[in-house]
Amino acid sequence: MERYESWVDRQVREAQERGEFDDLPGAGRPIPGVAKHDPNWWVKGLIEREKISAPLPPGLALRREVEQLPTALAGVRDEAAARELVEDLNQRILDLRRRPPEAGVPVVVPTVDVEAALQRWRASR
Repeated sequence: MERYESWVDRQVREAQERGEFDDLPGAGRPIPGVAKHDPNWWVKGLIEREKISAPLPPGLALRREVEQLPTALAGVRDEAAARELVEDLNQRILDLRRRPPEAGVPVVVPTVDVEAALQRWRASR
């Protein structure tokens, strides 16, 4: 009985016959992360490989943005853009406050005083 071989199977078989899979990096060694039964092994590998920082919960991410606001404003050239950046941050903080808290934990992120932030921005120029 003749066995059906798909185009992909044929390509792989022919590449093996030509020796194109010989001496590949990692040949003969186990695939990292497969020995442990971790359903998220591929995500963890991607995070490590791409140097992705772990995502923060929305409240903590906004707190970090508030802390890094002076650095973000340092790259802004005109006052209208600086004001828009601070007002956008405040709007996102207010939007988060209006949402029901996740897992019963309330979000306590104070809004930024726009005028004070712009005054510091002007002084740094």
